[in-house]
Amino acid sequence: MNKRSAKGLNSLFFIALTVAIFGFFYYLYSFKNLVILYLPLLLQGTVATIIISLVSIVLATLLGFGGALGRLSSYAPIRWLATLYVEVIRGTPVLVQLLVWYYGFGNLLSSLGFNPYTIAFQLMTVLQNNSLVPDSFNGFFYGVIGLSFNYGAYLTEVFRSGIESVPRGQSEAALSLGFTPWQTLRRIVLPQAIRLTIPPFTNYFITLIQDSALLSTFAITELEQQTYALAFPQVDANNKLFVFVYGALFYLIICYPLSLLARYLERRMTTG
Repeated sequence: MNKRSAKGLNSLFFIALTVAIFGFFYYLYSFKNLVILYLPLLLQGTVATIIISLVSIVLATLLGFGGALGRLSSYAPIRWLATLYVEVIRGTPVLVQLLVWYYGFGNLLSSLGFNPYTIAFQLMTVLQNNSLVPDSFNGFFYGVIGLSFNYGAYLTEVFRSGIESVPRGQSEAALSLGFTPWQTLRRIVLPQAIRLTIPPFTNYFITLIQDSALLSTFAITELEQQTYALAFPQVDANNKLFVFVYGALFYLIICYPLSLLARYLERRMTTG
């Protein structure tokens, strides 16, 4: 293919892309009444989704890092326990795990007197903000725990592979210079491993955001639940379809910037 043909194909692509973008905005404009009416409700669901995702990814990162250290431990019981955690979690569906946490561990802990809603309500009462604790707080609590444990298992393998990708000779050289194992990990291994873990970490974070929709099973009013609640009463099929497309657009708005951020960080760290 010569340069003229390649240039022509590029021009056709950008023309088609421009037409598609304008067409999509015209599609949104044709339902402008629904856009304006449902925007505040979908924004509320988006905020809930973001909160669930951020809390879950923080806990999953801690679990993943701890699991990675366990997988690399020289102590067999710790290594076997970490391996069992990874294999069991990755070998079962996330929805089943969420149900086990909510109906299994939740009922067990409730029978022992542990109730997340009561604890959160009493804590927020001290802060005079107990009205902020939703009735579905238990679903939120066990849903976040379930997502954290699920993605912690996947991040365990991400962090483990990143750490193992750093040549062992660098760790041995650091130890021979008087570094402690923790200093070697923090100053030598992790700075190099982080660059390799950014793309898979971001991919799992984006998937976690989408999987947060599973918490609608517990009546959590996040973005998916809010979208379904707005679309279901629609009699007109075109309106119903638009509401689902409208809700999906909010997921795209959340996830696409994460992909751009990951590419930027990867380029910066590679250059460094």
